[in-house]
Amino acid sequence: MTMQFVLASASPRRQDLLRSLGLGFRTEPADVDESSAPGEAPIPYVERIAAAKAEVVVERLGAPADTLILAADTTVDLDGEILAKPVDDDDARSMLERLSHRTHQVHTAVYAWTAEEVHASTVSTDVTFVHMTPARIDWYLSTGEHRDKAGAYGMQGAAAALVSRIDGSPSNVIGLPLAETVAVLHHCGIDLR
Repeated sequence: MTMQFVLASASPRRQDLLRSLGLGFRTEPADVDESSAPGEAPIPYVERIAAAKAEVVVERLGAPADTLILAADTTVDLDGEILAKPVDDDDARSMLERLSHRTHQVHTAVYAWTAEEVHASTVSTDVTFVHMTPARIDWYLSTGEHRDKAGAYGMQGAAAALVSRIDGSPSNVIGLPLAETVAVLHHCGIDLR
């Protein structure tokens, strides 16, 4: 039996990362409430959201026996506080001011479902930003790149100029830790050739 591979995400970044591995897949975006629960810590939060995304797609597709469904969720963690997607430019500015000249963590939960098993992995990466003047923050906001990004930045683009150091997986910061994702896929029966 050939395993079908479904990505439970509309994220162009996750799609590009998977395509860079030469993997064929189809997308089934999962619309879930990504609000954090009161007092919820960042790692349990991303694990819950990734699992919820996979479960929505599993239910939509009727739990197919020949399919692997991969979901992921990423968040920015500043001293234990979840920095979600900004609601507007002022919210984004506030996040960037707080991240300036500091180290924060980016957590991604990767969740793979098959009819036989579930396999999950959570990856954390330390990211240190340069000191950002108000003018540099204005410049970054003018790119529009901050919209719809956890922590108000996307390292795969102009925000790379804001990062002075990364300790851990760079692809994790973009939204899908590739080494760990390959391990999860391999565990579930999809191998890179």
